[in-house]
Amino acid sequence: LMLLAAYVGYVGLGAAVLQALERPAEVQAAQRLLQERWELLANHSCLQGPALQRLVQGIIQAYKSGITLQGNSTSLGRWDYSGSFFFSISAITTVGYGNLSPSTAVGRIFCIVFALFGIPLNLVLLNEIGQLMLLGVQHCAHHLEEVFHWQNKASLLMKTFALVTGLLLFLLLPPLLFSDKEGWSYEEGFYYSFITLSTIGFGDYVIGMNPDRTYPIWYKNVISLWILFGMAWLALVIKFCINLLE
Repeated sequence: LMLLAAYVGYVGLGAAVLQALERPAEVQAAQRLLQERWELLANHSCLQGPALQRLVQGIIQAYKSGITLQGNSTSLGRWDYSGSFFFSISAITTVGYGNLSPSTAVGRIFCIVFALFGIPLNLVLLNEIGQLMLLGVQHCAHHLEEVFHWQNKASLLMKTFALVTGLLLFLLLPPLLFSDKEGWSYEEGFYYSFITLSTIGFGDYVIGMNPDRTYPIWYKNVISLWILFGMAWLALVIKFCINLLE
C-alpha cells in the first residue's frame, strides 16, 4: 500500500508540474490558431469555413502518412526501404513514435504478426547485448584486480567508466549529430535521445522526417544500431535504479 501510494503520488506530482508548465503554452497556441483562421477568412472572402476545415484536415492526414506539399508537387519517402526499416525497428523495440503507421488493412495485419514475433526477438537480443556489456565490465574489473591488486575499487572504477562511456555514446554525443542532420538544438537532440532509448517515443521529434533536408543513406541505419545498443545500455542503468529503489 505504501508503494502504491508513493507511485500515485509521484504520478500526481508529475501531472501537476506538467500542467503548470505546459498548459499556458497550449492555451496561447490555441488562441493563435483561432486568430490566424479568422484573419485568413477575413482577408480571403472566397474561402468558406467548412471548406477550409476540410483542407486543413486533409493536410494533417496527408502529413501523418508522410506526404507534404512542396510547391505544386508532393514529397514522398517515408515508406522507402530505409524508412520502412526504421519503422520496423521502432515497432519491435516498442518505441512506437506514432508519426507513421500502416494505412492499409493488409499492412496493419502484417504489423501485428511482425510485432508479435519481433518484440520477443528484440527482448532476447537486448538481454544478450546487456549480458555481454556486463561481462565486459566484469572482465575488465577482474583484470584490474590482478594487475593493480585492487578489490572493490576495480569494480567501482569499471562501473563508473561504463556509465560515463554510455552517457557519451548514447546521450551526450548523438545530439551533436542530430543538430547537424536535423537542425535541432542540443537540448532537443538530448530530449529525443532519452525519449527514444527509454522507449517512451512521444513522436514529437523523429529523425529523417524533414522533407526540406537531404539525409545520407547510412543515417537511419546507424541510428537504428544506436537505438538497439543504447536501449540495452539504458536498460542496465534502469535495472540498477530498480535495485536501489527496492
